[in-house]
Amino acid sequence: MREILPVLARWHAAGVPFGLATVVAVSRSAPRGPGAAMAVGPDDEVVGSVSGGCVEGAVFELAQEVVAGGEARLETFGYSDADAFAVGLTCGGEITLLVRPVTPDSDPAFGAVAASVAAGEPVTVATVVDGPAPRGATLAVWPDRSDGTLGASGLDVAVTADARGELALGASVVRHYGPHGERREDAVTVFLQSFAPPPRMLVFGAIDYAAAVARIGDFLGYRVTVCDARPVFATPKRFPAAVEVVVDWPHRYLAGTETDDRTVICVLTHDPKFDVPLLQEALRRPAAYIGAMGSRKTHDERRARLTESGLTAAELSRLRSPLGLDLGARTPEEVAVSVAAEIVALRWGGSGAPLTTTAGAIHPPAA
Repeated sequence: MREILPVLARWHAAGVPFGLATVVAVSRSAPRGPGAAMAVGPDDEVVGSVSGGCVEGAVFELAQEVVAGGEARLETFGYSDADAFAVGLTCGGEITLLVRPVTPDSDPAFGAVAASVAAGEPVTVATVVDGPAPRGATLAVWPDRSDGTLGASGLDVAVTADARGELALGASVVRHYGPHGERREDAVTVFLQSFAPPPRMLVFGAIDYAAAVARIGDFLGYRVTVCDARPVFATPKRFPAAVEVVVDWPHRYLAGTETDDRTVICVLTHDPKFDVPLLQEALRRPAAYIGAMGSRKTHDERRARLTESGLTAAELSRLRSPLGLDLGARTPEEVAVSVAAEIVALRWGGSGAPLTTTAGAIHPPAA
């Protein structure tokens, strides 16, 4: 959804109605997760994807129908091997889509939501999926304000509280309420889609490997910063335009930088005078991934120094070193793929093993 919002914002600002299909629930090996979106706009222009190609043709027609009829629809697509001509997923999973018309009248806050996402301002959009409330009605919730209604004041109050809680976690979930927001009822189904600012990737050591890791981090949607104490290496021209480059001692920069449970820290400095104080700081703060480059000998020496510095076994267990998966990588670009693969595997609980050697669902439920 985040990727197609700039296009949708232009349509909305121009007063052009469009059909928006959003994945609100998945099961088994679904190809896209909740929040994935596809829209059909003027001149049948299509942006986004909800299944990687399996059901997009059917969704295209649904989007046209809801724009023409003005009513939102809820549709489920599953595996269709019983009927070779049925429209369904080929992967064996199941997705449920909310397909709704979006116009300036039906969703006046849409432009403000798109502007907030573009500016990195956190916002959650609550949308009625099913039940005795207007299907497709939306309520946009920011940390300090809200806009829109789901049809009942009590429901708005309950959903606003939950939306702010999910926004703090950066989570998108389905919640159930009574018609007036009752917590112990499940008559109304509401999808809460959170747009938290992009997670951070902090790369320390402005070497060739850092440039490759920064590029792939930017590609994966991270807000990337490269930091090095050596100004001759930390020059913006060596890195992608979207990457922030900072000249500072790594441990000092990290000490003054906020991190959270989504932050990725890659230590590529390869020098004890930088590595040790930096990892002392990193391993004692929130982060999703902390990896350090180096040979196994370098790793053993680094770990001994960190132990001598007072880090506990639990703190040291968070360190991924040598960083990356065993791909046989040689070039900076190949190493960057190895590092990215480990980050993705750790995020979703993947094993890193070839799929040909594994069994079960390819896309297991997220932890």
